Amino acid sequence: MQQVPDIMTATERRASIGLASIYGLRMLGLFIILPIFAIYAQHLSGGDSHLLIGIALGAYGLTQAILQIPAGWMSDRYGRKPVIYISLILFAVGSFIAADASNIYWIIIGRVVQGAGALNAAVMALTADLTREEVRTKAMAMIGITIGITFSISMVLSPMLNNVFGVPGIFALTGVLALLAIGVVKFVIPDPAITRFHSDTEASWGHFAEVLRNKDLLRLDFGIFSLHAILMSVFMQVPFVMQKDGLSLSHHWYIYLPVMLVAFVLMVPPIIIAEKKAKMKQIFMLAIFLAMCAQGLLMFAQNSLWGVAFALLIFFTAFNVLEATLPSMISKIAPLASKGTAMGVYSSVQFLGAFSGAAVGGALMQFVGGNSVFVFAIVLLLLWLIVASTMQPLATVRTKLYHLSEMNEAAAVELQKQLAQLQGVREAMVVAAENIACLKVDMQGFDEASVDKLVMKGA
Repeated sequence: MQQVPDIMTATERRASIGLASIYGLRMLGLFIILPIFAIYAQHLSGGDSHLLIGIALGAYGLTQAILQIPAGWMSDRYGRKPVIYISLILFAVGSFIAADASNIYWIIIGRVVQGAGALNAAVMALTADLTREEVRTKAMAMIGITIGITFSISMVLSPMLNNVFGVPGIFALTGVLALLAIGVVKFVIPDPAITRFHSDTEASWGHFAEVLRNKDLLRLDFGIFSLHAILMSVFMQVPFVMQKDGLSLSHHWYIYLPVMLVAFVLMVPPIIIAEKKAKMKQIFMLAIFLAMCAQGLLMFAQNSLWGVAFALLIFFTAFNVLEATLPSMISKIAPLASKGTAMGVYSSVQFLGAFSGAAVGGALMQFVGGNSVFVFAIVLLLLWLIVASTMQPLATVRTKLYHLSEMNEAAAVELQKQLAQLQGVREAMVVAAENIACLKVDMQGFDEASVDKLVMKGA
């Protein structure tokens, strides 16, 4: 029994890069219309209703939230790749429906079908099948980085592509890319030798009660709900603000390009400080506060493009920091056995927030006025700040994984008890079926030599 070096094999790199590209493509299809859709949709039949525009913008989030965990379970039963194929086909069909839509109602139907292509959980499960435990964190990080880069690229490409293809063309393009992605899954991504349940990446029905009773996890779930609700509500109003300030839709990338580049650079130091200096809670709350300030600045400086650009820079810097730190916090707080369930709930709530934010933003614009969208965001962020303030400072922990030789359940239980008693070990989990030992340990004071001695003794 020994710890295995966390170096990816060629097959693991190929699988991780391929799956990250599939995940990124999926998110590109959802993100790329955000900066342009609200303005486009008002020219459709039924587009005089901001409420319907908001529902159309966020509709994918509702079906995504409902179906992604069941899609993961289906991939356990019917295979990862078949579920991913079906998901990509649904996403393509939804894209083509939206591309051909002549009224807002068909756009809503198309977006609902897009969201039904909920491949996230199946992709995560396939990633787990194709990577060893000790490199899985790297593979998941590659997917996370891809999502962040995809989002930034979408903000810049969207107005450019709109000038060339229009929104229907963008929808059609994402549909074609989804069909091409089927070939990537088939021919680039390896077939898993064994498909099995992975507690660190998949939701388990038996752990839902534990996750939903955990107040710290619920605080983070509320946070990701709020963050994506605010993001979607921003894109219900900001495109109109920039257009009113004299910047045509095809030139909105003049703002998004520098904002996204600088925000990406500015996010790095706070994340390093949060992780390396054990200042996670302080950085987290500062980011929420800055996001709230940005919404206020958007409201009071909306008659100046410079003011809007500065407000967006503050907002997206804070957004990037929060988007990066929230999953890390989930990983630190969630019990080892229910980590996959905690991440599944978190992801579902995120998409539910996207739907809710777009729908509420549209309703507020229609029935109250544009500035009410910013007030909604400020109030939600203030509430989040209060909720976050009650959170205990996070322990400075990391996860260590060890391969085990085959053992029965009794031996696994005994080894788990012994590992849990060692200095610096916060939590231990031994899974005989997966031949792994997983430890959550202190960054400082962890007696790794004792762990090595114990696991070698049991080899």
